[in-house]
Amino acid sequence: MSETNPLETQALALLENVYDPELGLDVVNLGLIYELRVEPPLAYVRMTLTTPGCPLHDSMGDAVRQALSRIPGVEEVQVELTFDPPWTPARLSEKARRALGWG
Repeated sequence: MSETNPLETQALALLENVYDPELGLDVVNLGLIYELRVEPPLAYVRMTLTTPGCPLHDSMGDAVRQALSRIPGVEEVQVELTFDPPWTPARLSEKARRALGWG
């Protein structure tokens, strides 16, 4: 992810509105986003879930697609789910740690 790319900055802001309903935190602060590229007409996200057997597998991907499709010029959003490397609580942002009472 390039923080200097304004479209990727916008994408991250949009993804902060996509919540994991089980934890009540967004996918960015949970550390679920591993890679993000926005090069219209395509947006690409490689992400994980907190557990491989997560029942929200499809709905999380759909929510990410819907969020990123709001970026002007983006016509296709590809979401790749991976579990390599597996998610761990070490990926939580400080904001997420505080929200969970861990920091």
